[in-house]
Amino acid sequence: MNSKVTSLGIEGIRGYEVTVECFISNGLPAFEIVGLPDAAVKESKERVRAAIKNSGFKFPVSRIALNLAPAGTKKSGTIYDLPILLGILSANQEVKLPKQRCAFLGELSLEGTLRAVPGVLPMALAARKAGIELLFVPEENAKEASLADGVSVIPVPSVKALVAHLRQETVIAPQKPWQPDAMPENLPDFRDVKGQEYAKRALEIAAAGGHNVLMVGPPGSGKSMLSKRLPSILPDMTREEALEVTQIHSVMGLLSKNSPLVTQRPFRSPHHTVSFAGLAGGGINPHPGEISLAHKGVLFLDELPEFRQEVLEVLRQPLEDQQVTISRVNGTVTYPSEFMLVCAMNPCKCGWYGDPSGRCTCSQASVDHYLGKISGPLLDRIDIIIEVPAVEFEQLRTTAPAEASECVRERVNKARKIQQARFGESRTNAHMEPAQMRECCALSEQSAELMRTAFDAMGLTARSYDRILKVARTIADLDGSADIQPSHVAEAIQYRTYQLGRN
Repeated sequence: MNSKVTSLGIEGIRGYEVTVECFISNGLPAFEIVGLPDAAVKESKERVRAAIKNSGFKFPVSRIALNLAPAGTKKSGTIYDLPILLGILSANQEVKLPKQRCAFLGELSLEGTLRAVPGVLPMALAARKAGIELLFVPEENAKEASLADGVSVIPVPSVKALVAHLRQETVIAPQKPWQPDAMPENLPDFRDVKGQEYAKRALEIAAAGGHNVLMVGPPGSGKSMLSKRLPSILPDMTREEALEVTQIHSVMGLLSKNSPLVTQRPFRSPHHTVSFAGLAGGGINPHPGEISLAHKGVLFLDELPEFRQEVLEVLRQPLEDQQVTISRVNGTVTYPSEFMLVCAMNPCKCGWYGDPSGRCTCSQASVDHYLGKISGPLLDRIDIIIEVPAVEFEQLRTTAPAEASECVRERVNKARKIQQARFGESRTNAHMEPAQMRECCALSEQSAELMRTAFDAMGLTARSYDRILKVARTIADLDGSADIQPSHVAEAIQYRTYQLGRN
């Protein structure tokens, strides 16, 4: 007796079709699973056996052989419990599968109920692409799966309910496509920050163009406070961007069953003890790291020099390519990592180097050692470097309200719409290609003279030169200017003038 049940697998954040082939034959009782299953898949034998018996069905006392095709691709996780169970019941003529193209996935409990599994959205999108009409998923995953328009999602609470549905005894209603509620965002607001207008302006430019930022200042000057309020001025995510981000969070099992779509841009703030794999991703079965979880959002590194140097260096390639490739013995996967890098640091170990109060106790050698963890190539990939000085007493005691994040966000959204119209896609000024720069960043003679002076005086590299042009383009977009003016170039240059380790 043979049967075939369609399921889905996941590799990185890409879903693919898997066929569960079941063959029941005479012979000594045995239950074998082939097709490169990992330990979790092999253990499904006991879950399936118990679920079949506890659901009131007969488990065949025969030789059972199950193949997960394509057999050359490693299978992992508990998502194959349900299709394996259905393969056995179908081969044993307990149930009949629908005539439409359908796929099944889900983890079984010993009692026969279904538990939620990670990575359902990428698999649902793969099912739509493969032409699958019906997708049977655990009840808790149904809202997430419904985000893949074009596939009818059936929420399955238990094996008994599924069999009753397949026998057309009690029909399970399809899941309605889930839509996010129009709830007001409750994010920290820029109006809470006293003073620091220069830093606020720099962060507004960074948000408008997707630029990387480094803030340097003494303890308590507001660097972390400003960074944590950056999400409140980031532009709204498009539906496509939200789905991209949600797929990554789905693979990591970070989604809420009641609100499965990520609608706010991510803000990830790993501790400085984070490992290489924690930041870039990795593991035996490679999983996304912090730089991928920050996709389309912000990666905030507080106390930058405290991170291990080899960990920081892993950022260099993703900052250029907007993706990270992880190679392991078990395979190679590529994750998207288009994020804004926002860093904060003290100018020295004690934090007061260069402060007019003269309270710094660090020697120059100590300062150089502290800053030496940050390599030149990494600094070269940061568009905006600003000093955040200590806030003065008069600024702290003022009662005048600061500008709210909502007002800043309106300007940022307008600038992003200009970029969207210019590039015809979700690309920002920070990620312009050379051909696009030639077209969009042409300089007048006066602006070119400013750049020439800065290039010679500051010893800029070609990469630094390009980044200044991109920042100038963003400043022009915020001003609603079609051309880059000399004032835009001058402002962009001043965001590269701060020199670490110098008074």
